[in-house]
Amino acid sequence: MAKRSSGNKRTAAGTALTELIFMIFRANGRLLRAGDHLGRDLGLTAARWQVMGAIDRGDKTVAQIAREFELSRQGVLWVVNALNKEGIVELAHNPDHRRAKLVRFTKRGREVCDEMNARQIAWINEVGDHFDATAIESAVQIISQVTLRTVNESED
Repeated sequence: MAKRSSGNKRTAAGTALTELIFMIFRANGRLLRAGDHLGRDLGLTAARWQVMGAIDRGDKTVAQIAREFELSRQGVLWVVNALNKEGIVELAHNPDHRRAKLVRFTKRGREVCDEMNARQIAWINEVGDHFDATAIESAVQIISQVTLRTVNESED
């Protein structure tokens, strides 16, 4: 259980962290819109791209994809079913589990993913040119620490 402070004021770190969290929320919205824009003509949304990004690193079950991004299994399953219906992914036998199928790319899906990756590389390099890589790595570390510190409290 989270400790309650005796007053209703945030510490300096609490104030800064609150600002960071709200900035992450804002950035998330913009990144989702950017992802939708990048893949629109390919029939991809940011949600579809996210699932494709997970299986681009190797075949996974719906549950594994959901855990990786801390999403609901039902939400991931909905996206996977849509991608399957469009011939981008297929559900394959999983030697490690009788019922949980592996999600993997079809030939067409691999082509779509490769095109999306090429677009993302061009886009992210253009955006990234405005930042110092060391500063970005520091931001990743802070966000990772916030994620680790909040996971236990949110599961109580």
